[in-house]
This record gives sequence, C-alpha cells and structure tokens, in this order.
Amino acid sequence: MATPNNVTPTNCSWWPISALENDAGKSTEGDENQDPTDPALKSQDRLVLYHWTQSFSSQKVRLVIAEKGLPCEERDVSMPLMEHKEPWFMRLNLGEEVPVIIHRDNIISDYNQIIDYMEKNFTGENVTQLIPEPGSLLHSRVLQYRELLDSLPMDAYTHGCILHPELTTDSMIPKYATAEIRRHLANASMELMKLDHEEEPQLSEPYLSKQKKLMAKILEHDNVNYLKKILGELGMVLDQIEAELEKRKLEYQGRHWAAFLGCFST
Repeated sequence: MATPNNVTPTNCSWWPISALENDAGKSTEGDENQDPTDPALKSQDRLVLYHWTQSFSSQKVRLVIAEKGLPCEERDVSMPLMEHKEPWFMRLNLGEEVPVIIHRDNIISDYNQIIDYMEKNFTGENVTQLIPEPGSLLHSRVLQYRELLDSLPMDAYTHGCILHPELTTDSMIPKYATAEIRRHLANASMELMKLDHEEEPQLSEPYLSKQKKLMAKILEHDNVNYLKKILGELGMVLDQIEAELEKRKLEYQGRHWAAFLGCFST
C-alpha cells in the first residue's frame, strides 16, 4: 500500500468496483465529445484523482494535470466531513492525506511523487513537458526552488494564522473560524478513534500513529513562538524568490516571455 514515504507505486487490485465505474448520475457528455482516437484517452492511461479543492497539495497536482492536458476523473474527499479518515480512504493512503492518484495498477499518494510519475509516464508530442531536461541549468533551478518551496510548512501557516490572527496584518479571518478550528482540534483525537477496530483491525495501528503525530502538530501550530519563527523564515524565502525574479527580469529583458526560472514555460 502506498504511503507518503513509499516512493514505489503499489498495486490496487483490491480497489472497489465503484472506483472503476462512473458515479451515479454523473454526466458523460464531456467524454462523448472527446476524440476517441486521442492516445491520451486510452483506458490504460486513465487517471483517477482523489482530492480536496482547498488542499494546497491537491491544487498543485490539478495544475500539473491541466498543464499537461491529461483527461482525469476527479473525486472529492471532503476534509470537513472527515472523509479522509474513513476506512475506504485509509486503504488508499494510511497517511489520511490528499491527493491520491490511481493510474493503471498503481496508487501514488504523495504529491511530489504524483508530479514526477506523471512527468515520466505521460510524454509525447501532444503532452507538455513541465520539467526541463536533466543536466540543464533550468533543471537545476527547478529542483532548487521546488525543494525550497516544498520545505515550507503550509499547514502550520494556515492553522497558526487562524488560531492566532494577531500575528497577521489586516487579518480578515472571522472569529468564528478561530473558535471552530479550536473546537475541531480539541475533538480531533476522539474523531480518530471512530473506526470500529473489530471490523478493521488492520487500520488500528495507523490510527494510533496518526493520533500521536496530530497531537504533536497541534501543539506546534498553537505555539506563538514557533509561529513567529516560521513566519520569519517565510519572509526570507519570499525575499529570495523576489530577488530571483529580478535576476530573471534582467537576464531575459526584451524577450516575449520571461518565466520565473527562465524562458522555459508552459
């Protein structure tokens, strides 16, 4: 089973039939209008994406899918409704996190691995290449800034600024949002134990492990000193990106298109 720490896509032969059929009432008008001769639409290349619209990682993957022009069936996993903690989803990803993508017999549940997988497996004249060729200057730049931005604790920024809006400038966060997330975090450990261990004993250990990690994360996100530290680090990263933009602006001055890392762009 694929987990965020497992770089090898796993077989999903156990996957329920519902994932391989259209949802009840789902319109197929778009499929009917698509060119059946398009090689990207071959059944063996069919993608199924489990995501949540407000998930930052899900948004990254959806952007890659759109940039590459890949047909993909999207299935919402509602975080507010705690669907990511349901047994059916935990069988996809024990980390209880979105996005998760299914392609052929593979399940990939880490967004960076998903991006690399799609870049490697979906190629051709009609498919956009998003990552420059290895060994090039642009490739090293892409890797450098990808690693830099991926290292940012996005969940801590989000939760921390909701829990402590006083740390933000001109905060538009309503008070009820702060109260709601505090209530949710207070009940999180109980919600993690809703699984019937007798029916799903193989999921008991992952739940307990998730609970410990969640509680440790909550303590960090509610720590003002920690939040001040990471917000300061974020400011330095943004300064670095702004400086890079200025460099590229000068380097490619006068050209029709100057991308963030060079003229390579989609």
